[in-house]
Amino acid sequence: MANTTALNAPEVAASIGLILAAVVEAAAILGNSALLVVVLRTPGLRDALYLVHLCIVDLLAAASIMPLGLLAAPPPGLGRVRLGPAPCRAARFLSAALLPACTLGVAALGLARYRLIVHPLRPGARPPPTLVLTAVWAAAALLGALSLLGPPPAPPPAPARCSVLAGGLGPFRPLWALLAFALPALLLLGAYGSIFLVARRAALRPPRPARGSRPRSDSLDSRLSILPPLRPRLRGVKAALAPALAVGQFAACWLPYGCACLAPAAQAAAAEAAVTWVAYSAFAAHPFLYGLLQRPVRRTLGRLARRALPRPPRACTSRAWHLRALLQHLQGPPEGPVLGSSEAPEQTQVLAGGESLSMPEAT
Repeated sequence: MANTTALNAPEVAASIGLILAAVVEAAAILGNSALLVVVLRTPGLRDALYLVHLCIVDLLAAASIMPLGLLAAPPPGLGRVRLGPAPCRAARFLSAALLPACTLGVAALGLARYRLIVHPLRPGARPPPTLVLTAVWAAAALLGALSLLGPPPAPPPAPARCSVLAGGLGPFRPLWALLAFALPALLLLGAYGSIFLVARRAALRPPRPARGSRPRSDSLDSRLSILPPLRPRLRGVKAALAPALAVGQFAACWLPYGCACLAPAAQAAAAEAAVTWVAYSAFAAHPFLYGLLQRPVRRTLGRLARRALPRPPRACTSRAWHLRALLQHLQGPPEGPVLGSSEAPEQTQVLAGGESLSMPEAT
């Protein structure tokens, strides 16, 4: 019984890993598709082109290298698809090109937000987004071409090792890791660090006195009122939330993969499945991190959700027509003098007693 349990434990772990990988795949496709629709329907979004680019890269990765990880890779993949030399080289190129396109795109988005927040009145300091994204794809293509210089893949009877970590880059693996992970990490850390400092400085700045306000007295109570509070302000914590989430998500998803690229090939191949799917989880986290944290995106998403959901039928409330109001509506504005407050109750009693006008007489 113990041997049976020991033999079934790897299979159970592989099945759980396969289920988690399929969940990450589905979340990446659904989340990026929804964010792409919302961004295209959100007017006035300044970094819309960078968000659209990030969604497209994530969708390309979810449609190409992630299914290969599910079908052709060892656990947590199925490992049932055997790739030939040419498809294996194509898989290596896609993996070596799409991963830097994602990390460099995230860094470009962080730099764009830095320029919008720190230098909002200097449009000359912001390069056009098309130029930045063209440079991103040029760098990604060059880094993907490095995978073609690696050793040729093994023939189909051998296990498929078509990833970057399993010898796909050969001696160029450290260079690829530095350009694909270390450089975007430094750019992202500098951009969001500056955003955090500016936001915290603005949050902790004391409010300016209003114009025409009286000058403060020189009493002890007045001096104590201008001292900063002992508890930290919640605005400073809120200002640090978005930069901390962005940098923390980048480090948690991409740092293990970058370290595995710098490790020896045997150790990198042993940790290939775990670090690869941790990196792939970034494709599923981007829609929630860079989309839902923006207020215009949340508003557009709520508006689209209200339009898509069926509205409940409105209940028809019965309106009780008062006879006096109906007669006034049919007779039009009064021509005579307005009744006083003492005469109004008498008219109400007359109407209630049955001496009111009928409908034909009123018309």
